Order: sequence, then C-alpha cells, then structure tokens
Amino acid sequence: MTSTPRSPRRRVIAYALLAGTALGGFAMGDAYVAHAQSPASVVEPKPGAIQPTLGSHLPDFVSLVKEVKPAVVSITSKMRAGEEDEEGQGGQAPGGFGHGQQLPFPFPFPFAQQQQQPRIVEARGSGFLIDSDGTIVTNNHVVRNATSVTVTLDDGTVLPARVVGRDKASDLAVLKVKANRKLPFINLGDSNEAQPGAWVVAVGNPFGLGGTVTAGIVSARGRDIGAGNYDSFIQIDAPINQGNSGGPLFTQDGRVVGVNSAIISPSGGSVGIGFAIPSNTVKSVVSQLEKTGHVVRGYIGVEAQGVNAAMADALHLPGSTTEDRGALVASVEADGPAAHAGVQPGDVITKVNGEATGNPRELAIDVSQLPPGTHASLDIVRQGHPQTVDVTIGTLPAEGAGASALSPHGTQSLGVALGGLTPNVRQQLDLQDSTRGAVITQVTPGSAADQAGLQGGDVITGVGDKAVTGVNDASRLIRESLKANQAVALRIIRNGEPLFVAVAVNPAEQGQPGDQDDGNG
Repeated sequence: MTSTPRSPRRRVIAYALLAGTALGGFAMGDAYVAHAQSPASVVEPKPGAIQPTLGSHLPDFVSLVKEVKPAVVSITSKMRAGEEDEEGQGGQAPGGFGHGQQLPFPFPFPFAQQQQQPRIVEARGSGFLIDSDGTIVTNNHVVRNATSVTVTLDDGTVLPARVVGRDKASDLAVLKVKANRKLPFINLGDSNEAQPGAWVVAVGNPFGLGGTVTAGIVSARGRDIGAGNYDSFIQIDAPINQGNSGGPLFTQDGRVVGVNSAIISPSGGSVGIGFAIPSNTVKSVVSQLEKTGHVVRGYIGVEAQGVNAAMADALHLPGSTTEDRGALVASVEADGPAAHAGVQPGDVITKVNGEATGNPRELAIDVSQLPPGTHASLDIVRQGHPQTVDVTIGTLPAEGAGASALSPHGTQSLGVALGGLTPNVRQQLDLQDSTRGAVITQVTPGSAADQAGLQGGDVITGVGDKAVTGVNDASRLIRESLKANQAVALRIIRNGEPLFVAVAVNPAEQGQPGDQDDGNG
C-alpha cells in the first residue's frame, strides 16, 4: 500500500507499508561487528595485483537479525476495493492530501458515489510484538480501513488480530492477538541516540516477502515531510518498500529507534530515502493507545511563526546566530492556557521545560507530548528581555473530536467519527458560514451507519427534532437516542442537499440506502 501526494516541487512522497520495531526482551551484545579474515582463510594474491584495504569493522548483522526477527510479524488487512487508495496504491498519504493541500479528507472526495456490494481486497504490511501477551505496533495506514486483520508470526502461525487503537496524527496503531503461549517480543529504545551516520537495520514484509532484512545508515533527523503537524521523522537510506510499513528499525547494537512509515520515490519503490517514526514518539502514543484506545495531546493555545535573521534583529533576540531561533507568537487564543499564563503576541518561545525549541513545529511537538493538566515552564523573550512563565497544559481539541464518543467499537454505537466544521471543511463542502453541525469523517465498514448509507462528508445538522451546533452536541444527542434503544433520525446535508437518514440500533431494522427520500422536499 502506497500513496503519492505531490509537493509544490513535484516531489512524490510514497507512503508504503514499511517496517519498524523496538528492541527489548532479548539479550543483545554491545555491537555486531565482523572481524578481519584470519590469514589461513585468505588466498595469497599474485605479485603486483591491486590489494584493496578492508576495514576491520565491517558491519555484520547476522546475530542481531537472529535475535529480533522472531518478534517481527506480517499483517494482512482486508478492506473494500477502492478504500485502499486512501492510504494505499495510488491514494493519498497520512496527513497529506495532494498538491500541497491540507484537507480533512482524501482527495478527491469519495463522498458522492454509492457502491454496490464492494469487492474485498487484501493489503499487507508489517509490525512487531512489544510484549509476550501479543501486543503489536504497526502503522495506522496499514489497518485504517480494514474490515478484518490477521497477523502471521515468524514461525508461520496465522492469528486474527483486534485493533486496540489508532492514531492518525502519528500514523501509529496497536493490535492484539491471542496465541495461548508466550510470544517473543522486543522493546523500544531511545531514538535520540540515533545519530546521522549510524548503521540501522529494517525488518519487514516488502511486496509480501516476509522476514526481509535491509541495512543502511541514518541520513538525518527531525525531517518534516508534510505528513502531519507533528512530523519529526528519522531519515534513513536502508531500502524499504511497499509492505514494510509498521516494521522495526534497529541500530547496530540492537536498539530499536523507529517504525518505518514512508518513502520519497518517483516510482513507488525505494530510491534510498525512507522515513521512520522515532521510537520516543512511539512510546508515548502506544502507551496511550493501550490504556484508552486513543491519544490525548497537550496544547497551550498559540499560533506561532518562524524567526528569520531580520526578525531576530528587530526583536533584539540575544544570541540569535542560528536558524533555529525560537517560535514567534503571532496570536494567543482567548481564554486559552497561554493567555492565562500571560503569554503575549510578539513573545518568542525559546524553551519548553528547559529544552530548546527552535521553531514552531518543534514547539507543537514538544507541547503535544506533555500530559494535559500538568505544569510546564516556557522560556520566552519579550522586547529583548528573557523571562520564564508557567503554563498549565490544556487538552488539544483533536481533529475529528467526538470520534471517541461515537466509537465504531461496541454494540451500542453508530460506527461514525465526527469532525468540526472548520473553514477548510466549509470550503471543500461548499457550506455557508451559517451552517452549524458536525461532519462525518469516517464510517466503519459494516456498521449501522454504513448500512444506513451514511458517507464521509455528510454533515449532521440535526438529531430528531433537535438542531446540532457542533461535534459535542451531535455526540450527546446520538448517545441519548442509543441509550433509549431508538432508531437515530439524522438530518444531514449531502452535496448541498438536505435529507433525513434513519439509523437503526439493530441493523436488521434498516432499509437499504436507496430506500430513503432524495431530500428534494
């Protein structure tokens, strides 16, 4: 599965099913290094022949691979034909929606068409076990649209898998399998120790070829490839291809530093530029997914911009000789955490809890990883004078807020995820500014909502005779109907036309999508 949004420079970013993992559960040596051949095994060269000098520390990953490979798995996702395109063949990447646009849905919109008895297709990716009880880490785009997921262990055992939780923003997901025995697993290491030039090994399932090992070096860190608001990828040149998504990335001494997730390629195959999600990000996200099934991120409520040399001079920033000079606060959200802490437009945030913040993207990443409700210190420069302010971290209103309230899991649910009517959504759906409601961002295949004919891009404006003002309102009203075991009557707008859709708690009570009125009066 790959997707290929194009940047303004026509660079193709192909999000393939890659491979990424974390080390732990196994005893590893300090390093896996081959020694020079002994004299007895060397054939004497002919006099006068060129004799290349071999390094005494050539990498040898045999022992490493033998130790970690049993914990790497292949993942098969079954989905309806066409849905793999959203993040698979010929579709769009996680967070990137073609031609540099940041839209809330895959482009072009898949809202208007109704398909009859869609064909089921398979897509394959990779993952790895992080405990002996069958917990598996992979990419969100490997399982996002899956109607069912199976996992193939290294010994060939095939097990059904349950999706514990997914996080679109980080492109991570957690699965669970039951094997009736303890399974080999690996632990996540410290991605901060993966420095450019270090040898790395990727293990995964490229093109369906399970258990494939490739090697290369760390090319760079902190890469922003336009996949989302929290991009900070490790760039590697180890060959990774379609099917490698979700597998592990190891350092030479056995530390797992990333989850392989994306490549840049004009053809969809490896050209030596791959990207892995840092293991420190993985730790935070996976921990939350295991506990609650979703991820909560911190925020402080500011809009920020970069600081160039001229701006640094104008703001009298001390020691601003590098490009990473901090994040200039352009606006402060009224009544937000930063406003309560006294942060003002024109302040330059240079550190969060003592750690340097070089630009707005780093600020967003640093703050998002802080637990809501905790206190943090911000080092700022105001009118040339450094000072420190204390802020209480708030909860980031996630894109698609309300999705957890309308979880597709469980018997008493519709199977939809909702999002707010942001200016971008209104523009894409051609909605008037006065329109109030919540937009459906995802419909779970086979759910009550799916069988009732609801589609991504439908805007819920009312539940029964009550108007919907936003995501939380829609969530509350739908819950009330579900608790009463009543069919949920939704007023929606689809393609500019209003209509009603009845969603029964028991799918057997529903008519076919084509049975509803066309909304013209």
